Amino acid sequence: MQRRVAVVTDSTADLPRELASRLGVSVVQLQLQVGRTWNEELRVPTEQVVGAMYHDIPVTTAPPKPETFFWAYQDLAYRGHEAIVSLHISSRMSETIKAARQAAQQVRTPVYVVDSLTTAMSLGWAVVAAAEAAEAGGDVAAVIGAAQQRCRDTIQLLYVDTLEYLRRGGRIGAARALLGTALSIKPLLTVEEGEVAPLDQFRGAERAVKKLVEFAVKNAGKRPVDIAVEHFAAPEQAEALLHRLRKKIPNAREFVATQTSTIIGIHVGPGALGVSVSPLATDRTPSRI
Repeated sequence: MQRRVAVVTDSTADLPRELASRLGVSVVQLQLQVGRTWNEELRVPTEQVVGAMYHDIPVTTAPPKPETFFWAYQDLAYRGHEAIVSLHISSRMSETIKAARQAAQQVRTPVYVVDSLTTAMSLGWAVVAAAEAAEAGGDVAAVIGAAQQRCRDTIQLLYVDTLEYLRRGGRIGAARALLGTALSIKPLLTVEEGEVAPLDQFRGAERAVKKLVEFAVKNAGKRPVDIAVEHFAAPEQAEALLHRLRKKIPNAREFVATQTSTIIGIHVGPGALGVSVSPLATDRTPSRI
């Protein structure tokens, strides 16, 4: 059966490719420049980006061009969808949503552009909820409502080895208050009102990651949740983190492990770990940190 509503997102949602394909979600790629060469993020190997970062080769990011969104929307309209819901990274972190809105004005099929006020798999889980609502035959209001509830309820937790990359990229938000702390102090961050915000800080990576697990377990509680573990150039640490969370959160519906979008990785730096805890729609009273 043809879905009435199509769902679009951008590459910062961190959806594993097979999951996006299974859900029928269209993913528009952000742009990445390494040295003097621009390309779609998906086409640039992570190893190349990490090497450039370590050797101080300029690495720059940019939102998709409006015409990229236009052709994505046109393709979905051609397939017969009655409407399109386009969910994107926080407007306080990127101008991606501005490009989406410009393109939406040029398409005859109605396009509803939604600012998630988050990113990574916190955005990804909202996209999953929207796609599931669309698959169930939901109209635009149902699809947007499912996405917005997930955005409100999902907790994004982030460990970074250093704040330097967030500072360089201008995405540090309220976490700027932690700059200047000793190198041995490792910060935990979250996303609040569309920006990176400080959560806590610890002496040493081991203590910080242990607390990251505790925060995730506390926020999961006994509710049914979806859990995502993300990393940038830290696969072994992410696998160990996933193993710990599986043991401590037995009520999770789904666990997803993925390397974060290179666009995000540039800003959080190698060694970063992320956890998103996303309550399912059956629970409307999420706990907060």
